[in-house]
Amino acid sequence: MLTRGLFIDGEFVDAADGATIDVLNPHDGSLLAVVAEGRERDVDVAVDAAQRAFPAWSGLPASERGRILLRLADIIEANAEELALLESTDTGHPLRDTRMLDVPRTVATFRYFGGMADKYEGTVPPVEKGFLNLVTHEPIGVVGQIVPWNFPLMFCGWKLGPALAAGNTVVMKPSELVPLSTLRLCELIDEAGIPPGVVNVVPGYGAVAGARLASHEGVGKISFTGSTVTGRAIVAMSAGNLKRVQLELGGKGANIVFDDANLAAAVNGAAFAIFHNQGQACIAGSRIILHQNIAEEFLDRFVELAASIRVGAPLEAGTEMGPLTSALHRQRVLDYVEVARAEGGEVLTGGAAPDDANLKDGYYVLPTVVRARPEDRVSQEEVFGPFATVAVFNSDDEAVTIANSTQYGLGNGLWTNDLSRAHRVAKALRSGMVWVNSYKRVSPGSPFGGVGQSGYGREMGFEAMHEYTQTKSTWINVDANLPAWYPRNQ
Repeated sequence: MLTRGLFIDGEFVDAADGATIDVLNPHDGSLLAVVAEGRERDVDVAVDAAQRAFPAWSGLPASERGRILLRLADIIEANAEELALLESTDTGHPLRDTRMLDVPRTVATFRYFGGMADKYEGTVPPVEKGFLNLVTHEPIGVVGQIVPWNFPLMFCGWKLGPALAAGNTVVMKPSELVPLSTLRLCELIDEAGIPPGVVNVVPGYGAVAGARLASHEGVGKISFTGSTVTGRAIVAMSAGNLKRVQLELGGKGANIVFDDANLAAAVNGAAFAIFHNQGQACIAGSRIILHQNIAEEFLDRFVELAASIRVGAPLEAGTEMGPLTSALHRQRVLDYVEVARAEGGEVLTGGAAPDDANLKDGYYVLPTVVRARPEDRVSQEEVFGPFATVAVFNSDDEAVTIANSTQYGLGNGLWTNDLSRAHRVAKALRSGMVWVNSYKRVSPGSPFGGVGQSGYGREMGFEAMHEYTQTKSTWINVDANLPAWYPRNQ
């Protein structure tokens, strides 16, 4: 069992009132760790530390900030196996995935923004004769970051990378369910030479620590990844000092399979889209929309594949799908199975916990596939689990209509060998991201974010640097003979 404090001003410390959180193992419900629980006073102390650290960190040459982030990437890579084991144990994500995806993506993100730090340039727009106009990008100051529980280590990289590269200091609140990899990362941050107070981590509950961070007048920006309901609340709480807000919220991704698609590739791709990380992903392809000509053949293959996925302990070799992250969330997913049945949906496979005595104490749900109408609740609401709905279409226009029929607009996918159709449908889909003949691809250089109730702002790429800076326009009169104020000689 581990014990961890809050990470404030370069040190691990107890919470101001001594409060703690029990962190449970999703495989069997056992106690993994006890961590300090940050509350309002702890957030205040962390913000004070970040404010003190800001002048020196933002004043460093950008190349020096970049060099430190590149060193951090190397240190994370050197500790990759430990971080993968910790992440899998804490979240339930299979070890093969944390090794191959989560940790390498975290390393790649810090490397990208480490290289970006001294390449994020201003501009010199052409203006009227006699003047020079300089447009520069300056750090915001202290930024608050609230990280979700589904990919905690990877999202730390997505948020910390651009914020630090731009010269900001950070107060981060990881999820109370899975704080362990974030707290271990704090030790690596210190080892990399990031000064005390630049990164502060305060695990705690959203209604207490998260709410204080969102409303704190010493915080110039809040970046939140999580549910749409909480995102709306954060917007309201942020209004006191009109802080910048960036929201990456829920999704209900459509995965459209046309009748000319490579069916084998589409079946495998659709399985990855919804069952990777137990479906606990905002971009999960949770709505499979099939052309009537291939619907039954696709379903035969897909249901067979889903039923064959190896569900098991996250650290066991061969496990393809682990437990959900909490008992409460498992019950939420199972409740949606009953909602589907009540609406007349047909459960084609799964819909229950596995019948395995070795998994009885964990938070497991079998891969679930449900035939449902596009207007049903299970086709409209985010389940956030290994739960796919299936619907059928007859024309391209109908497929687009079904795909665009939810309040969300994060990511969608389509499978076709027709290049014209691919371009036409991708343009018509209302979402921040579209994948063609693939799904769930991400890269540090590619912007990530949505529209509608999926939020606003972008993680990663140049767009992320825009999110963590404010623009200044400076006008310089370069003509000594040109009046600077009123056009009349005195």
